[in-house]
Amino acid sequence: MLKNFWYAVEFSDKVTTKPARLTVLGQYLVVYRTPKQGRVVALSDLCVHRGAALSGGWLNDDKIVCPYHGWEYEPDGACSKIPANLPGRGIPKKARVDSYPVQEKYGFVWVFMGDLPEEERPPMPVWPEFDDLVENGGKFRTVTGEFLWKANYERILENGCDIAHAPFVHAGRFGNPDMPQVPDYEVEHPDEWSAFATVDLHPPKPSGLWGKFGRLLGNDLKKRPPVTTSAGWMLPNMIKLHVRLPIGDMVIYDTNIPIDETTTLVKWVALRTFFTGKWADKDAVNRTMRIFYEDAAVVDKVRPELLPFDLGAELHIKSDIIAVEYRRRRQELADKGWLLSEDDFITGDVPRRTATVIPSPARRESPELSRAWVHKARGEHPTVAASRLMDPSPEDETP
Repeated sequence: MLKNFWYAVEFSDKVTTKPARLTVLGQYLVVYRTPKQGRVVALSDLCVHRGAALSGGWLNDDKIVCPYHGWEYEPDGACSKIPANLPGRGIPKKARVDSYPVQEKYGFVWVFMGDLPEEERPPMPVWPEFDDLVENGGKFRTVTGEFLWKANYERILENGCDIAHAPFVHAGRFGNPDMPQVPDYEVEHPDEWSAFATVDLHPPKPSGLWGKFGRLLGNDLKKRPPVTTSAGWMLPNMIKLHVRLPIGDMVIYDTNIPIDETTTLVKWVALRTFFTGKWADKDAVNRTMRIFYEDAAVVDKVRPELLPFDLGAELHIKSDIIAVEYRRRRQELADKGWLLSEDDFITGDVPRRTATVIPSPARRESPELSRAWVHKARGEHPTVAASRLMDPSPEDETP
């Protein structure tokens, strides 16, 4: 899993003044919208005092209140009130939690999961269709949804860019088993953070609502014009599919949110320039969800679950170039130290689970407090200490 990127973690209209827990890269976040300015805040969902979940608390103006002992945290993560303190007693400098940069764009809340200063951060992706929405007088109408996978997000990412699977996984829908060949293509790189493949495909005769307009496409497959399709990845976890149909354009954006290494929550937006009335929204949602169900039936069972780092570990052919490009780029980022590592994980006591704690920009800005956010285990329960004598392991830190 990659850090130091912007992650689209939730639809903007789902974030309110009621604190909510989200899980990203194995880390719990609490997100909320400030009552006065409506700004979205993202903090580590862990009170530094006794480890309570801040998402179970409430807001006092722009501050979030811990439900356990009432500690209040500012949007920047610093504790500003400890109710148990007597008057005049100060607040420890270590009383703070990680606060992550947040932006709202394309109808999503984006959180920067890393500690890079602003000038060094990769840019957010460009989704140009959002400048041309129907509600603003444009041509694209949108529907949204989400889907939970029991698969690694990188396997899902490659599936979304894979052209050769459509005739078999989506046969009869938009994949054509009678014409499974994938034309040769060149990988397009709009920037250093994305890659796309564009090919001409021959989908089967449409059915359902689209089939009623089949006369626009023609019934003779050989005489029907090909459908130009682009598919590609946008780092760290996004897929874009653009299908140019004779009746208009269809574009789908997926943000594949890693809950953990083998669980992924996809939040998607589907845009279309045809059937732009509200009456067609249900059909657009159902068609998109059927695609996810068909893909998940295969991808959830792929082994190994995690994408190999060794390019030689799996067989690649010409049509897999877009996936190979992703694996090479991932290796470059791993060499830069952008993959989650042991430094980003801490281990609990009972059960011996692990959790992610990604450093925020404030840690880099205040090196003297770099350990302030981490609960160091200064004493252990006797049973844990005894088990360590039987099975020695490095000193643990508890989330």
